[in-house]
Amino acid sequence: MAAPLEGRLVLDLSRVLAGPWAGQLLADLGARVIKVEHPEHGDDTRGWGPPWLEGAGPREAAYYLCANRGKQSLALDLSRPEGQALVRELAGRADILLENFKVGGLAAYGLDYASLQALNPGLIGCSITGFGQDGPYARRAGYDFMIQALGGLMSLTGELDGMPMKTGVAITDVMTGLYAAVGVLAALDERGRTGVGRHIDVALLDVQVATLANQALNALVGGQDPRRHGNAHPNIVPYQAFACADGHLVLTVGNDTQFARLARLLGRHEWAEDARFATNAARVVHRERLVPAIAELLEGRPRDAWLADFEAHAIPAGPINTLSQAFADPQVRHRGLLRRFERDGGEVPQVACPLFFDGRSATAEAPPPALGEHSEALLAELGLAPEQITRLRREGVIR
Repeated sequence: MAAPLEGRLVLDLSRVLAGPWAGQLLADLGARVIKVEHPEHGDDTRGWGPPWLEGAGPREAAYYLCANRGKQSLALDLSRPEGQALVRELAGRADILLENFKVGGLAAYGLDYASLQALNPGLIGCSITGFGQDGPYARRAGYDFMIQALGGLMSLTGELDGMPMKTGVAITDVMTGLYAAVGVLAALDERGRTGVGRHIDVALLDVQVATLANQALNALVGGQDPRRHGNAHPNIVPYQAFACADGHLVLTVGNDTQFARLARLLGRHEWAEDARFATNAARVVHRERLVPAIAELLEGRPRDAWLADFEAHAIPAGPINTLSQAFADPQVRHRGLLRRFERDGGEVPQVACPLFFDGRSATAEAPPPALGEHSEALLAELGLAPEQITRLRREGVIR
């Protein structure tokens, strides 16, 4: 069965996480993605270890492996005229260009979107930066951690009396990659009607502010900066972590009917009729009285005993798993989210794409490429003779 983006060609000039994440998603959806990397060190994240995947070739960092599945690697020096000419040739054939150079960075090589679209009017370009193509911060470098701080996310994360915290995953980079892919797919749909490509400007800071979601509107509607609530929720109670006799769980009561069932299970039938607790709005106001009472009850029994009871009474709850426990979870295993690909006589672990089409996982079958793994084949496809490829390699233009 053909994948949704089969036949589309993506020229990926991005590195680190946001751009490569978008490129990997497009590869999962069936596009052919050519990743252009510096011939000496490649994508920065190849060296962001430990941990390392050791194999027959050079060791690779787990960080690199998380975002480059399904791509072909062309190790090419963009600072050399010969390298620039090859990128132009590829752009002339491509449907989509992904890049995360600093504003104006590609223009120095004559490889900016405007120049490449002049060669290929249907080319869709997506530029990913920290702060966008314009504005007072446009030329600054942007990193996920800094953007979480600047964009307000850290002010919401952590305990009320503790230091503001970043998330455990570079979530702004990941969300930016997803927004980039959405923009590319919208432009691709439009091009089917107009024949003309678009330039998409995606900024980490914009994405961070946009994905503040309910907390942004809490601030704008309420007129106050939201407080940190640790593992609790600002708008729903009880919706937080609790300690049990032998571990922790999260209880996520999303409506008043679920709360009434919880009250009965805990032996506190009266809570469902108490004006302080019967509705979520009231529970938010009186959380300081209700939450400690729930916590005291939960501490008296083992975690799994509570989870079994919650499941039996249709009360949403779950264990706080480590990553190894999460990958061992029966539902995660059933959905096939852990994949292992063979490469160079070894295995490369991967986390599958979460999209399914007609019951089949949309996960590219090729493992992340070694640096320059496909350089020779790609250049031959462009029409270069073996002696030309040998010369470019000898001169350091390719690897």
